[in-house]
Amino acid sequence: MKRLLPSLFILILSALAFSNQNAVVTSEKSSLALLEYKWSKVRYPAERIESFSTQPAKLESQGTRNYERNRVNEPLGARDPYLDTVDGRSAAIEKNVQEARTRVRKAVDAYDYRIKVQNGSTQPADIVFWEYQFVDPANPALPTRRQFLCSIKIDPGKAKEIQAVSLSGPSEVVTLAGLSSDSAKPVQENAVINRVEYVDGKIWQRKDWKFAEIKLSYTRAVTTPWGKEMCRGL
Repeated sequence: MKRLLPSLFILILSALAFSNQNAVVTSEKSSLALLEYKWSKVRYPAERIESFSTQPAKLESQGTRNYERNRVNEPLGARDPYLDTVDGRSAAIEKNVQEARTRVRKAVDAYDYRIKVQNGSTQPADIVFWEYQFVDPANPALPTRRQFLCSIKIDPGKAKEIQAVSLSGPSEVVTLAGLSSDSAKPVQENAVINRVEYVDGKIWQRKDWKFAEIKLSYTRAVTTPWGKEMCRGL
């Protein structure tokens, strides 16, 4: 039987999973153990980069939800408060970078994010949601987050490296000085597994992570045709 395209495969599995939310287990620790993580700046052909990234989702908060409900009462042309948040500015930067770079069909700068994980479950893992974090000591409460959705089979007891490529790097929000190891307060890096979906339909999800925050970019990622990439940016 011909293998399903990754986007269709993810869409079908996730639709089944979301129809049975009793299968979702939330906790701090995942059976998918994180062994290594790293990032690097790379150059790729523009046509290859285009399929890797989707525009970041608009992260919802109680304030933005209240604003949307009351928007009908706002004067014409009132500014959306989301545009002035860190997530709003990051989304605008990502959109501008993608538009500027894809107009020129040449090699472009991108960022390669990798993690190595080991499946401690008795079931193969099919889908992994994860993120790479940069924490600026000057503003530790607001880490820069690069989130990814990956379609990859990891058998029980096996370890695999997962690669994701994005146009967004740490320097758009974090100072370059802070990335240097010589800095008095270097930027801290971390990788986090947010959600793992298994072939038997069970789902593990990190306690403090909410699927609703990436719902829009998730929809874009699974409805846009995939190439050979393992992961999509969220």
